[in-house]
Amino acid sequence: MKFTDGYWLMRAGVQASWAKQLADARTEDDRLTLYAAVRKVERRGQTLNSPLLTVECFSPAEGVIGVRSVHHDGEEDHGPRFALAEDPGHAGKTSSDGSVLELSSGPLTLRVDADRPWRLDFVADDRVLTSAGSRGTGFATDPDGRHFSIGQLSLGVGELVYGLGERFTPFTKNGQTVDVWQADGGTASEQAYKNVPFYLTNRGYGVFVNHPGLVSYEIGSESVGQVQFSVEGQSVEYLVIYGPTPKEILDRYTALTGRPALPPAWSFGLWLSTSFTTDYDEETVTRFVRGMAERDIPLSVFHFDCFWMREYQWCDFTWDPAVFPDPEGMLARLKEQGLRVSVWINPYIGQKSPLFAEARRLGYLVRKANGDVWQWDMWQAGMALVDFTNPDACEWFAGKLRVLAGQGVDCFKTDFGERVPTDVVWHDGSDPERMHNYYTQLYNETVFRVLTEARGEGEAVLFARSATAGGQQFPVHWGGDCESTFDAMAESLRGGLSLGLSGFGFWSHDIGGFEGTPTPAIFKRWAQFGLLSSHSRLHGSNSYRVPWDYDEEAVAVTRDFTRLKHRLMPYLYRAAEQARDTGTPVMRAMLIEFPDDPSCHVLDRQYMLGGDVLVAPVFTEDGTVEYYVPAGTWTHLLSGEQVTGPGWRRERFGFDSLPLLARPGSVIPFGAEDETPEYAWADGVTLRVHAPADGVETVTTVPTPGGAPATFRTRRDGDTVTVTAEGAPGAWRVQLAGPEGYAEPVEAGAGSLTLPVAG
Repeated sequence: MKFTDGYWLMRAGVQASWAKQLADARTEDDRLTLYAAVRKVERRGQTLNSPLLTVECFSPAEGVIGVRSVHHDGEEDHGPRFALAEDPGHAGKTSSDGSVLELSSGPLTLRVDADRPWRLDFVADDRVLTSAGSRGTGFATDPDGRHFSIGQLSLGVGELVYGLGERFTPFTKNGQTVDVWQADGGTASEQAYKNVPFYLTNRGYGVFVNHPGLVSYEIGSESVGQVQFSVEGQSVEYLVIYGPTPKEILDRYTALTGRPALPPAWSFGLWLSTSFTTDYDEETVTRFVRGMAERDIPLSVFHFDCFWMREYQWCDFTWDPAVFPDPEGMLARLKEQGLRVSVWINPYIGQKSPLFAEARRLGYLVRKANGDVWQWDMWQAGMALVDFTNPDACEWFAGKLRVLAGQGVDCFKTDFGERVPTDVVWHDGSDPERMHNYYTQLYNETVFRVLTEARGEGEAVLFARSATAGGQQFPVHWGGDCESTFDAMAESLRGGLSLGLSGFGFWSHDIGGFEGTPTPAIFKRWAQFGLLSSHSRLHGSNSYRVPWDYDEEAVAVTRDFTRLKHRLMPYLYRAAEQARDTGTPVMRAMLIEFPDDPSCHVLDRQYMLGGDVLVAPVFTEDGTVEYYVPAGTWTHLLSGEQVTGPGWRRERFGFDSLPLLARPGSVIPFGAEDETPEYAWADGVTLRVHAPADGVETVTTVPTPGGAPATFRTRRDGDTVTVTAEGAPGAWRVQLAGPEGYAEPVEAGAGSLTLPVAG
């Protein structure tokens, strides 16, 4: 929120105090405690009748320095709190040189000079990354007497800010006011389903505000050269996280807040939904599944949306007997066709549900201060919220889901979790304002645990809408309720790229859009985009998303790009492992792969799928697309055409294609199967080799579900390319890209293969 009225004045009724000078300091081996006066003190009498801020400086992990600024330290912390995995083997190191005090953590140093006006400098590589200067540390009260703690960090010339969750506003956040507050606001407003108090910049660092409630950001808006963040209360804590690259920042950030689990291989295939308010029963489901098979469109998951349960009774976790009289038999029949099953749930219990009375009697519903159950009629009549701060309520909720897992359900779409009231009392005494954002973490964690127990490690996957910091541990998340327009398609991509820069490795969206019915052109373009995303789901609101409802070309596009995605599984699953291991998302903003190319810093209509494939979705009716190609010789994966960067291109594509380019020097493994995402990816793999640099070796790892990976080493020496295999389970091939397109694949007869370079 804003506290000032322009540069000179405060807003009416606002009183603010800022750290002005270092009054005292306490130095320990691994931390600094600084005492900051809020006015210049030149004589003893000026120490009276004036606040003194306590500023604790510490390091929870290498390359990370935390700052906690406190006004009055008697405030109780009722939680919840983000669970941070601090490195127990790490400790910061303090030092002093005259009036200068320092706290160092690996390559990052916090520096303060006692002889100068208050300023905290964060230094790495002999440069100041950012500083908390004259208004960088302080507090303010508003006309209602509310107390806010404030931090403010400087922005350099040309510095751009990214992240803060899945945000559909402009990709770079400079000039924006952002409130980190969960809301069910669709994809066309400043509200967000997934709010994360973490941002990073193109200058080598990120900042995580360690507060689970409302964090209000002014990003080069109230003060154009600063990022300001404020929280209501007596203290604010933030962590500065050094990179210097975006990948290294995300690595350190997700090491603290949690790494994504690795979703099962089947989840990367195509999901088909009943859609939301459409009419459907088992005959509809059977027709859809049969229609996909008859048209040779491989299908991996069938999803049942809300009305698998009886109306007014969400959730009762019971199949509507009028629509699905034999759920166990139906699920078994779907399983016989090789399908997994997903069903919709939410964390609310409608009053008509038989579970309402049960949960009320057991004390498992969120209550008001007077003891009444909190209820309203938005969404479900008389609905209440499950209190996930109560371990017994979590176990009760989990027990209902275990029954469904026993019937054959493999995945839960964990919808909602944003509209959480603040005029309530939680079982564990949590602060209602802090719990508003954090509720989704407890909800998704409970459901993910059920699936892990029921299906085994590595087989759990959600389709979640809401999240906060740490929510990346429970993938997958999807973009929420968007319109069926090209504009909404672009909004969705912006949100997904923003979420990826907030530590989330896996992301999806509703192919065709949710609200309304897409035109055939929109459906086909969205199908391309969706099937070149981490996860791919056909879903809508009041209209179906089966491809034949649009036209025959839509069938062909869906079929061809589903099969392409299956062939790319050895490549995609390796990118998924990287998300699990380092926090680098599968769908990557261009900034992540090209941090040294300024042209990539603002791109939000294209992305890297993994580290080596550039995707530029088409957002126009006539197929025209403008996209940027970084330096080098790139190869179109579908046509074999070579494109040279750096530079912008403006081209028109038919519905069978889009800009899909392999990075110079990359080796993209194409699997031998296209019917399913689950197969032995290394067996029969074709390695597509693109413009390798002379004398450079490229190592390509092809994972195998449940088995040891195969490793291929590719090296160009002059006019030849040699590929050597280690651990390949069977036949494999090499296909070289050249000026005339892809050469015919050549099968290796032994553990290595040498080929002449074309052109």
